[in-house]
Amino acid sequence: MSQVSDLIALTALAAVAGAWLKFTRARERAVDEARRQCSQHGLQLLDETVGLRSLRWRRVDGRRQLELGYVFEVSAHGDDRLDGRLWMHGDRLAGVSLPKAATPLSEAEPHRTAPPDNVIPLRARRPRIGQ
Repeated sequence: MSQVSDLIALTALAAVAGAWLKFTRARERAVDEARRQCSQHGLQLLDETVGLRSLRWRRVDGRRQLELGYVFEVSAHGDDRLDGRLWMHGDRLAGVSLPKAATPLSEAEPHRTAPPDNVIPLRARRPRIGQ
């Protein structure tokens, strides 16, 4: 009888590992989709991550599918944190909700100019004494 219980335990472990891999791939796809949506709408994806917020069954094209809801934070001007959401049906984007900036940066601060990028150049290292 122990062979049957070992087989059940092994099957359960394989099911848990398969579900974990599937949810990991779905999360990676959600991060890619959030990054793409942010770049299309001129927003910055903060922390480069999404968090699973909800799981629910939805009827899509006559079939029931699991809908995964993710939340993430974006910034419109670099000094704010706003919430964004997206919903995925498998590998397909089902919906997205992004915040709308109250005022564009050019209207809010016309005298301030943004640097071309956020890279800080490093000084050349001085050679060590004795080398």
